Amino acid sequence: MTPQRTPKLDRAQVVDAALTLLNEAGLDGLTLRAIAARLDVKAPALYWHVKDKQALLDEMATEMMRRMTGRAEEARRAGDWRENYLRTMRTLRAELLRYRDGAKVYSGARFTDTGYAAGLDASLRLLVDAGFTPAAAARAWQTAYSYTIGYVIEEQAMGPNPFDGDEGYDLDARAERLAAHPLAAESGRVMFQDFDEGFEQGLAAVLAGVEATLLG
Repeated sequence: MTPQRTPKLDRAQVVDAALTLLNEAGLDGLTLRAIAARLDVKAPALYWHVKDKQALLDEMATEMMRRMTGRAEEARRAGDWRENYLRTMRTLRAELLRYRDGAKVYSGARFTDTGYAAGLDASLRLLVDAGFTPAAAARAWQTAYSYTIGYVIEEQAMGPNPFDGDEGYDLDARAERLAAHPLAAESGRVMFQDFDEGFEQGLAAVLAGVEATLLG
């Protein structure tokens, strides 16, 4: 059946409704049917704007990228590449945390426009000007980018959930289950709480690693 076009509906409305629903229901609750209900249209009307759920996720990630672009530009300043590297990844993490399951939506997305390219080019240029080869600059950037997204995926899965009040992983229960393995038991108090501190420590390790192995 050919979907009926709904003149009042556009792609921006679909994506905005999807991001709102994501914060309410999480990725598992994000369905085209639920988005259609929020927009008061029939589900087939959405297929004029997104062909399937993956296309929707790509559009959502692209809108997330657009919204973070201005803040990322504010965080990025000419000067020491190390500070730019750290600030930009901190900004990425903060933006992903604005959305429930934001890192899962963002991970692996194929952006539908090139709005990210100018900022990426500027950040890579700082690395190249500091002495990285273009290939090493790309690898250094990918390493921190992948670390940040992966960290936030774990943080959003295991930490407190500000969207529904869930307090996160029960570390006392975990430690009790692993009592026969004391190092493993206590590791949870490092890995699954104080996520801000954990992110900063990991990011510093990434920075030190790329500088030691990829620069020069």
